Amino acid sequence: MARVAGRNRWIAVPVGILCAAVVGALVWLAAPMIPVSVAWVGDTLRDASARQAAALDREDGEVRRALAEGGVDCRAAYPDSLWSELTWRGGSLLDQSTDAPPTGADALIDALGPDVVVTCAWRSDAGAITTAFTRVGEDAAGLVDAALRGQGFTCVRADDALRCDRGSAAGEAGASEHHIVRDGMWIVTSADGAYPEEFDARLEKHIWGW
Repeated sequence: MARVAGRNRWIAVPVGILCAAVVGALVWLAAPMIPVSVAWVGDTLRDASARQAAALDREDGEVRRALAEGGVDCRAAYPDSLWSELTWRGGSLLDQSTDAPPTGADALIDALGPDVVVTCAWRSDAGAITTAFTRVGEDAAGLVDAALRGQGFTCVRADDALRCDRGSAAGEAGASEHHIVRDGMWIVTSADGAYPEEFDARLEKHIWGW
């Protein structure tokens, strides 16, 4: 094997040994700090988790108030987990607007006259999901219940809310429509394709805290 020109074995070997000794000494000196470093990283992660949990608690109340005041965009309207799930779908695109709720019940829209805060229309390789966050009168639940039951929706009243659904269940592919009426708000979601698990429940928990 040819030798590299200018390389002296008598110098290279002692230098290599010296470098190894220096590295070993540094490792020996740093060893006592390893437990301290591990503890510091753990404390930092725990503090970050605690701050995040506190921020989410505040965000629940802020989202509810902001919706009531008409000051929410699509990012604020969705919890982090649901936003990430929708964003990371292949070919995901979001169109934010103040379009009317995505329902075929035009007469219901006319009767309620909803004030649309924001409408979020997602399109991806998995299908399309559009959700409108609107403000309505306090008598909206009764009107929505009567109108949708007559169109084949399954409606349930619980926890001071009305929830009506028709079509494919969450987690299944297909066309579906979902309504939530609560505290002067009417949230309408129309899906054509894959519908995330517990989509409506996650929205409710994000906005109302449970």
